[in-house]
This record gives sequence, structure tokens and C-alpha cells, in this order.
Amino acid sequence: MIIGPLMIDIEGTCLSPQEVEFIKSPVVGGVILFSRNYKNFHQLLGLVKEIKSIKSPAPIIAVDHEGGRVQRFKDPLTIIPSMTKLGNLYNKDIKKSKIVAYRIGWLLAAEIRSIGIDLAFTPVVDLDLGISSIIGDRSIHSNHIAVSEMALELTTGMRDAGMSSTAKHFPSHSGAKNDSHKEIAIDQRNYLELNKDIYPYSLLIRSELESIMISHVVFPKIHDVPASLSSVWIKDKLRGELNFNGAIITDDLSMSGAALKGEDPTDLVTKSLQSGCDMVILCNSTKKISKIIANLDGYVNYDSQPRLEKLYGKGEYIFSELKDNDLYLEAQQAIANLN
Repeated sequence: MIIGPLMIDIEGTCLSPQEVEFIKSPVVGGVILFSRNYKNFHQLLGLVKEIKSIKSPAPIIAVDHEGGRVQRFKDPLTIIPSMTKLGNLYNKDIKKSKIVAYRIGWLLAAEIRSIGIDLAFTPVVDLDLGISSIIGDRSIHSNHIAVSEMALELTTGMRDAGMSSTAKHFPSHSGAKNDSHKEIAIDQRNYLELNKDIYPYSLLIRSELESIMISHVVFPKIHDVPASLSSVWIKDKLRGELNFNGAIITDDLSMSGAALKGEDPTDLVTKSLQSGCDMVILCNSTKKISKIIANLDGYVNYDSQPRLEKLYGKGEYIFSELKDNDLYLEAQQAIANLN
């Protein structure tokens, strides 16, 4: 069986018959969850189990779980601090900050894996340049070395807990003032000026980074289309120059920033895949899914399959038993000290 190239969302705390049919399609290879899908811990366990049971291979289930203002599921999960707080600790004590980053990565992944979710779309490796409000305290630091070192510890902790990591938002959302969720985001820097923004990706790629989320930001001095639709960014830069062999996933293609020329999401999905993405995310577009599934009928990128297979979670955790794990307790104490 093949892992399909489309990741979709669902509307509520349980699956509708239509959503079940969507997930059954070989085109759909993943499901992304949001706060609206979470009523309580046991409900979420059941929802994830139901999604996984629909077909084999099961859909890759993902969530944005960065900490701070981007944490979809809370009680009883640990409230993860904003990544800026890790950066502040780095300024005071680099050695200690790396230990804390590793522990947070491990805890974050272990808790999400205890629900059965495969993948958390984290870490954010955008630099905090004081320009992008959509990044802000989601960023670890303004310095590329600090971001790289802390992201490496976070991803190592996640991997040790059985979860792959997704660095985002390549090549950068740091220099774009506009929010690509709502409008076209443009960064006027040239490739040389983006060197520090790209540095964290280069370091993480050398450390076997499993996946990268690509942004919708337009860099007109490099290519006049959103990065998520750009073969220059995906094939030439990311695959070619940076030698990245992991999965490339788009940010949500329903965002206004993805449609530079007012394209329909159906067209954007096709363009992203043609440009070299392995998986595309499309949310809030229920009426479009049937058409996209029909358009992609029979589509298979065999090169994508081993990359996507690595995104499945490994190992199992029982949430109630995590409190008996020394590393978990150390991580909780480290988080308490950050707040």
C-alpha cells in the first residue's frame, strides 16, 4: 500500500461519514488535528484510534505542538513554554539550556505519542528578527547559532522518545512582515542575505532531520512564487544544495499566502507536488477534497514513500505511567523553572 500525498483536517471531535470516505482514499496519507478536535484526553485517544483503523497503511496523524501560543491540546498534557523562554535561558547558561531543550523535546514527543499521534510539527527554526508577528515568541532566538544548537537538542529528545521532527518554516518566515495565513507574505532579501536563516536547516539536515515544512513566503529575488510552489527552493536549494533527503511538507495550502495569483486550492496542490513536495496540507476545504482526490487518482511518487514512512511514530507510552519516568519528571521540573 502507498502513503498518499494529501494531509487533510477534520471538523469536529468525531469523524463524519464523509471524512471516513476521504481518509479511505489512497490519495489521503495524513490527518492533521486541531484544538477543535479535542474535547478530553480519552475522546482524543478514541478519535486517533478510529482514524488509524480506517486503512493500512494508517494515515500519518500530525499536530502543531510547539508550546507557547501554538499548543492544540492542553489539560492533562504539560503546558509547554514558548520557545523564546528557552532562548532566554540560552543567554544565561548555554549548557543548562541544551539539557532543558532535550528534556522538553523528549516530554513533548512522549506525551503526544501516548495519544497515538505520530508527528508534532516542531521545532520552529525561524529567527526572531523582530519583523514577523506570526513568528515572534515562537522563535527560539534571534541568533542562528543559538537556534541551531537548541533545535538540535529538541529534535534529539523527540527522536529518543520515538518521534520524528519537522523544522519550519523553510526557507524563513522571519523577514516577512505579513502573515501568510491571511495575505501574501514577501521577503525582499537575496539568497546571500538568507544565509543565517538557512543555517539551522543545514545543521539539522546533517543530523538526519526527518522532515521540513516549507512556507508560502515569496522571495522575489530568488523566485517569484511562494516557496511551497517553487521548484527552485524545493529541488534546487533544499534537495540540491542542502542535500536534504527527508520529507518536504507544505504549510496549509488553504492559507491566503499560498495563492499568489488567486489560484484554487486544487491547482495549488498539483503545483506543490510537481515542484517536489512529498506531502501537501489542505485544511478548511471540505468542498474541494473530492475534486482533489479525483485529480490525483493514480498519483504515486515512489521517491516520497521511504521519506513519509519515517514519519510514523515509534514506541508506545501510557500517559498515566509517564509520571513514573525519571526523564519525564526532570523535564516537568525544568519546564516549571522556565515559567
